[in-house]
Amino acid sequence: MYEIRFHGRGGQGAVMAAQTIAEAAILEGKQAQAFPFFGAERRGAPVMAFARIDDKRICDRTQVSEPDMLVVMDESLLDIEPVASGLKKGGCAVVNSSLAPSDIDLGVVTRCVSVDATSIALEMLRAPIVNTSILGAMARADDFVKLESIQQAIMNRFGEKLGEKAGRLNAEAAKAAYDRSREGTCRGERKVQKKNAWLPTWQETPPGVALPKTTKAGMAVGPGSMTQNLTGSWGVSSPVYDDSKCIKCQRCWFICPEGCIRRSEDGVLQFDIRYCKGCGLCAKVCPKDAIQMKRKGAKA
Repeated sequence: MYEIRFHGRGGQGAVMAAQTIAEAAILEGKQAQAFPFFGAERRGAPVMAFARIDDKRICDRTQVSEPDMLVVMDESLLDIEPVASGLKKGGCAVVNSSLAPSDIDLGVVTRCVSVDATSIALEMLRAPIVNTSILGAMARADDFVKLESIQQAIMNRFGEKLGEKAGRLNAEAAKAAYDRSREGTCRGERKVQKKNAWLPTWQETPPGVALPKTTKAGMAVGPGSMTQNLTGSWGVSSPVYDDSKCIKCQRCWFICPEGCIRRSEDGVLQFDIRYCKGCGLCAKVCPKDAIQMKRKGAKA
């Protein structure tokens, strides 16, 4: 039996990736199953999905704790999730990263395929939804399912939901990722991250919950659910602010779902990137284009 565990963020398509790889296996006459594991997470929150493939009937319905293939759809998860936990000896990892495998520290030394799936998705799909790109890299990492079968499954699943053109573009993204993937061995120097608790106990909850320490009186809007969860790693883009265009209308402050925007004493807006998930709502409502969304790491 071949077992796969996907680690991604809500909105990246981890569940659809698991379902698509299972369908590709079924197209080749194999038995397969796929299922997710998540709660009431928001877009960008860490999620998992699982797939199993075998030549005979699969009776095991438990989560995949010892995968043959580990798929990391967002490199930032390495710092907050125990993604490498349980990876079988002789298994392989597929990581969405612009780095070469030898520059990736997964916490275990293993065969690794890296691909900049985010860039491929933005280039070909105009959205940072990396599931179909990562499927192409999976085919490069191991031939348990052929690339042609994966592309057909993508056409079937995405074409049915989004139309023939969308299915074709997603299939092409998988082929592009297959061609651009790099193979090698990743490093195992970092300690496998222990899973962070999402919420502290009530004894640990600070007065004012997420309110900043500088709040002297009254009520203020604080970033995120709790200050210990730096949700800024959830996004692909971040805001670039031009104070010379800003008319201080506060529309961005009002609409920000994470409460990341504050105004300094001299009236200049400040964006707390530690909690900004890059949703872009602030840029959309700005009447003067004082806010532009830029991919993280890109020059302003």
